[in-house]
Amino acid sequence: MTETPQNSTTNKHPDQHLDKTLDRDCTTLSRHVLQQLQSFGPNAQDLSALMSRIALAGKLISRRFSRAGLMEDVLGFTGEVNVQGESVKKMDIYANEVFISVFKQSGLVCRLASEEMEQPYYIPENCPIGRYTLLYDPIDGSSNTDINLSLGSIFSIRQQEGTDLDGEAKDLLQNGRKQLAAGYILYGPSTMLVYTIGKGVHFFTLDPSLGEFILTQENVKIPNHGGVYSVNEGNFWQWSEPYREYIRYVHSTKGYSARYSGAMVSDIHRILVQGGVFLYPGTIEKPQGKLRLLYETAPLAFLIEQAGGSASTGEIDILEVVPTKLHQRTPLIIGSPENVEKVKSFVKAVEV
Repeated sequence: MTETPQNSTTNKHPDQHLDKTLDRDCTTLSRHVLQQLQSFGPNAQDLSALMSRIALAGKLISRRFSRAGLMEDVLGFTGEVNVQGESVKKMDIYANEVFISVFKQSGLVCRLASEEMEQPYYIPENCPIGRYTLLYDPIDGSSNTDINLSLGSIFSIRQQEGTDLDGEAKDLLQNGRKQLAAGYILYGPSTMLVYTIGKGVHFFTLDPSLGEFILTQENVKIPNHGGVYSVNEGNFWQWSEPYREYIRYVHSTKGYSARYSGAMVSDIHRILVQGGVFLYPGTIEKPQGKLRLLYETAPLAFLIEQAGGSASTGEIDILEVVPTKLHQRTPLIIGSPENVEKVKSFVKAVEV
């Protein structure tokens, strides 16, 4: 009987494949941060611990979303209005409280600032040793909560400067280049955590069987150009003429597709992977637009720039904007560098 030759794949020792699988499956978020910083020193351990806390908040919020339709008093509005003048969803309050609860136990964070809170939330027991501030949008895309569509959380970590005895958190009123880390958690078909500490952009996916975020893609790069444009065209007639002209351009140019979900994290994630541009212009009456600089646009700009992309107000880079107040808003053009430059070219043409 003639023996059938084995192919090269069959000849490989089974442990070779197993080793690669184990290496990938064992790269947790906290381990990855330490590897990125190539250090086990105090600062590296602090960042690793902070990212682990963010991951824990993401797990708790994800679990709540996955069971929302089965539980009472989870969905819908609270009847309250936040500091932004927006109606508050019950999940907004839950997610905000999750971040507070998780970071109370960290010993590292002295205060948290959120778009759901008028003033920063201080953790006095942490302040003697806590050297960091967490800024976050607990639920991005709240309008999707009750209809089972994707949502997200956005986060940013900054080094605390000074004692901040007046409670005004003036050291936060600095540009986005002062961020130590930033990213988002996407609650979709799978829960993903995307982060940067200034050393590239990395994807982690929550494995429910392990209860861990596992590295799924390192050093993600955004395409230089993409065919997706993401914007709420229902606001078309409220925009200034340059943005209307850009939309007319993509309507008449082959190769563009509109994609808009109502949750910025979902739209930004699509553009990060596929390329394109996300727009949230100001309006004639409100030229600064809707999005918050410290909790939304600066963290996302830091992340997208680390992936090779670009983020602008239309006039200057988002990361160069120096806020004058905690809840300052900015217009936003963000995504693939060629797409962002194209939008800016319409703005500059009108200025000239």
